[in-house]
Amino acid sequence: MERNQMHRQLAIMRQSLFDQGFLDDQFIQLEELQDDANPNFVEEVVTLYYRDSSRLILNIDQALERNPLDFNKLDNYMHQFKGSSTSIGAKKVKVECTQFREYCKTGNGEGCMRTFQQLKKEYTILKRKLEAYFQLARQAGPSETACRPRS
Repeated sequence: MERNQMHRQLAIMRQSLFDQGFLDDQFIQLEELQDDANPNFVEEVVTLYYRDSSRLILNIDQALERNPLDFNKLDNYMHQFKGSSTSIGAKKVKVECTQFREYCKTGNGEGCMRTFQQLKKEYTILKRKLEAYFQLARQAGPSETACRPRS
């Protein structure tokens, strides 16, 4: 595939992540921090997010297996997870984090379990999509500076 065609495909793939609600403007802010001195900045930040958040997911999974549920502990874990997700612009994941925390506040264990399953699904889908995006970005090479997605 020629380089210009790869860049067009990359732009379409990137736009679809916004159009489908997977990413928000925070991702653009990360892109704006990327420069020639650190051309893989966004990919590195996202890689760190997935590495660190996998530990939080394990902690939440384990806390959800305990009886009785410790809603304060669950809320603290989810607070950390939501902060990390917000920092990379993971919009759908963030929405699920917010819902989970609401269930913690009301002591709704079933709601926490259901929402956590949906959160893990959104998290995995986004991871797969971003891995494909970054793989294509590496193949396409550097391009123009970041720009806002079309509304």
